[in-house]
Amino acid sequence: QVQLVESGGGLVQAGGSLRLSCVVSGRTFSNYAMGWFRQAPGEERDFVAGISRSGDSTYYADAVKGRFTISRDNAKNTVTLQMNRLKPEDTAVYYCAANTLVRTRDYLYDYWGQGTQVTVSS
Repeated sequence: QVQLVESGGGLVQAGGSLRLSCVVSGRTFSNYAMGWFRQAPGEERDFVAGISRSGDSTYYADAVKGRFTISRDNAKNTVTLQMNRLKPEDTAVYYCAANTLVRTRDYLYDYWGQGTQVTVSS
């Protein structure tokens, strides 16, 4: 069983930065592509960013392109989402997820973390 634990959420003012981390255990981390998703109240869970198993390929939603950066450290079983120039519309619960390939649809991911709240005040 794969376990994912997110950390790093919090409250930040618009224009600020946060760094989310997700530590994966239970299986060989480098066997999994990783994704970050977010869900605002009353909204669907949306793709934010994804990274391939090797880390060579990254993918971003248009809404975060140029502001967010996804990275991974396969030696530390960790995937990170650096979020800069945050906006109030970035407010959501952020989830990391694992799958064999990067996908933009949440139902295609096999494993999920519990989520971490990000709140951006205006």
